[in-house]
Amino acid sequence: MPEDTQVRPTSDRAREALFNILGHDPELRGENGPLPRDAIVLDAFAGTGALGLEALSRGAEHITFLDNRAESLKLVEQNVKNMNARSSTDILRRDAANPGKPGRPYDLILMDPPYGENLSAPALSALEKNGWIKPEAIVVIEVAAKENVDIPSEFRLLKDRKYGAARLIFLRQNPDQYGDTSQTDPE
Repeated sequence: MPEDTQVRPTSDRAREALFNILGHDPELRGENGPLPRDAIVLDAFAGTGALGLEALSRGAEHITFLDNRAESLKLVEQNVKNMNARSSTDILRRDAANPGKPGRPYDLILMDPPYGENLSAPALSALEKNGWIKPEAIVVIEVAAKENVDIPSEFRLLKDRKYGAARLIFLRQNPDQYGDTSQTDPE
């Protein structure tokens, strides 16, 4: 357990549920099959880096850890080193609500903001507006079970599940945000 009381790692139960849903739900499949396999992943509000490292252990191609707290980034660096995963990771000190521009957009965004601080919607909007989220990407947000989350209109809710004190919200951008190319039959 981290010594920093502001870091709250995702419970084993919630983390296992998150990755089971990503890996087995057909609605959440990536271009290369079940997520996170071969995905470029952003772990925003990284904390200890547990979500990103779990994604890496399940076949993600690359993880970028994003956090604005030096203490959290030290934990991430140590955990990346312990897994011998430096070549598959980037660690950035940035605020998810003001992230700047990415080097590339991401296939899977994992967000675990501090509970009760209403950071999910501003961070999600900022990441989307700055080009961090690839069209068709899946976004998973962990919040407190009873926390209200205002989902920005650019996103649609796919799943909302509770696991003890945690709630996992699965989202995808609305198709009209990146040009819906689907064909509809005229009536």
